[in-house]
Amino acid sequence: MRNIRLTIEYDGSRYHGWQRLGAGEDTSSTISGKLSEVIFRMTGQKSELFCASRTETGVHAYAQTVNFHTGCSLSAREIRHYLNRYLPSDIAVLEVEDMPERFHASLNAKKRTYIYRISTAEVPDVFERKYVYHLFKKPDIEKMREASGLLVGRHDFQHFSSSKKKKGGVKEIFSIDIYGSGDELEFTITANDFLHNMARIIISTLLDIGQGMRPVDDIGRIFDGKEAASDPIDPKGLFFQEAEYPQ
Repeated sequence: MRNIRLTIEYDGSRYHGWQRLGAGEDTSSTISGKLSEVIFRMTGQKSELFCASRTETGVHAYAQTVNFHTGCSLSAREIRHYLNRYLPSDIAVLEVEDMPERFHASLNAKKRTYIYRISTAEVPDVFERKYVYHLFKKPDIEKMREASGLLVGRHDFQHFSSSKKKKGGVKEIFSIDIYGSGDELEFTITANDFLHNMARIIISTLLDIGQGMRPVDDIGRIFDGKEAASDPIDPKGLFFQEAEYPQ
């Protein structure tokens, strides 16, 4: 069996995330569901798909990594051509590569990076409205950077997640970069992994701090469970940028 690695990009606006986790859930409105349908048509085999990061409802991806096993004899180029021909126009396969048998898109990923895009323009951009979150008031970037420094490192992020699981909350954030130029504001978060809604809750909490709605030291109180984090921010501005793997 071959182990095929895909690099795909997608507009997540009309999808219920990478996949639905409940047993018997309809998968036709998920990224993995659409991809699985076309792979089955191409190979005649049902293939289990693994991805670097399970993006949530409405979240997009610039370079999602996926792998699956197949006995298909088509070349990598032919696979890419077939998938792009039959996938919806909001999902595209950028690269196809044969990988060693043990490669796993999720288990082998060492770093994952998300980007969140915000506009603070006086007038919202009509054509960017599906992919950029708009704020009418520019937040205090220095306060947000101060707060983000408290999040970097290895911590239990259970209280920065909407996951109901009480175990497995320890993750390591390697960096949080907050870049502002003109009317544009961008958050970049790199971690070893993310809990459910973790990126969106962190960004929402930082924005509330930047807008003076809560103090910087709320970060410590949220970790301790003494304060609740902010509600997850709108997913439309969130993009999975990439996963990094060992050479």
